[in-house]
Amino acid sequence: MKIKHVIAIVALGILGASCSDDNDTIKLPEGDYANGILIANEGPFNNGTGTISFLQNDSTSVQASIYNAVNNEDLGNIVQSIAFTSDKAFIIANVSNKITVVDRYTFEKEASIETGLSNPRYMVIVDDKGYVTNWGDTGDETDDYVAIINLESNTVEGTIPVVLGPEAIVAKDNYVFVAHQGAFGTNNKVSVIDTDVQDVVATIAVGDNPSSMQLDASGDLWVLSTGDWGYVNEETTGSLWKINTSNFDVENSLVFTGMEHPSKLNIDDDKLYYSLSGGVFEMETAATTLPDTAFLTDVYPYGMVVNDGKLYITDAGDYVSNGSLIIYDIETVVSLETYTVGISPNGVYFN
Repeated sequence: MKIKHVIAIVALGILGASCSDDNDTIKLPEGDYANGILIANEGPFNNGTGTISFLQNDSTSVQASIYNAVNNEDLGNIVQSIAFTSDKAFIIANVSNKITVVDRYTFEKEASIETGLSNPRYMVIVDDKGYVTNWGDTGDETDDYVAIINLESNTVEGTIPVVLGPEAIVAKDNYVFVAHQGAFGTNNKVSVIDTDVQDVVATIAVGDNPSSMQLDASGDLWVLSTGDWGYVNEETTGSLWKINTSNFDVENSLVFTGMEHPSKLNIDDDKLYYSLSGGVFEMETAATTLPDTAFLTDVYPYGMVVNDGKLYITDAGDYVSNGSLIIYDIETVVSLETYTVGISPNGVYFN
C-alpha cells in the first residue's frame, strides 16, 4: 500500500508539473515579421507611396516594402506613423487620409479606414478605441479634431474637436494627452481628453510648438516644446515641461538658453534624451537643469528612438532616395550598425 501510495503521489506530481508547464507556456507571436524592427518610411513628398522596412532581430539585412510584398498594393502617401494593439498594426498615411489595418506579425491587410479622416497624424489605443490626431484643412484653424476609431468595425465612430494643430498623442489610464504643435502655424497647448466622456476636460499651457511627449516610470508626462522657428511669428526658444497626470499640474519647466529648438524627446529608464543642434543630449529625469554638452555629436536625426540602452537614428539624406537607420550603443557611444531603409524614414517600432 505504501508503494502504491508513493507511486500515486509521484504520478500526480508529474501530471501537475505537466499541467503547470502547459498553463505557463507563453505563446510567441507568429509571422514573418515578428521579433524585429519596423521602420516607417514616409516616401516621396509630392507623389508615390510610403513603405515599411523590416529588420529581423540578429539579421544583417533589411527587407524593403513589406506591406507591398505581402498585399501587392501600396500604403499611400505619406506614411506618418504606426500604432499597435496586441495583434494589429494601424499604419497612418497622412496625405492619403487613410489608415491601413494589418496583422502586425504577418502584415496581411485586414481593413482600410478612409472615411472620417482629414490629415491624420498619430494614434493611441485605449481599451477598444483608437484616438487619431487630425489637422483638418491646414488653412482652417477651427476644424482640427481627434477621431475616435472603433477597433471592432475599423470605422471612425466620432470626433472630438480640439484646438489648432494636434500632433503627438499619449495615453495613460482613461486619459489621452494631445500636444498641439500648431500644424503649419504655432500653438502651445496640451489637451487632456477623458475617454469615459469622450471630451476635452483640461487644457495645459506649455512652450511654443510642443513636438513630442513621453511618460516616465512614475507616470508623469514630459513635453518637449521646440519653440517657434520665427518664419512667420517672433522666434521663441525651446522648453521642457513635466506634468502631473493625476491633477494636470505643471511640476517643472526648463527653458533652453538663447534660441534653441530641441526635438524628438525619448525616455529610457530614468533618463531623458533629445536632439538639438547636431547632437543628442541625455539628462536624468530628476535633474533640475538642462545638460550643457551632447553625449553624441554630428548627428541630425530625422527620426529618433531610444530603447534598452540603444539609440536608433534615422537619416533621410536627400529625401528622394533611400535613407538610413543607424544604431548606437549609448554606454560606449559607438555606432553598431548602419542599414539602408526606405525614402524619408521617420519612425522606428519594435515588433
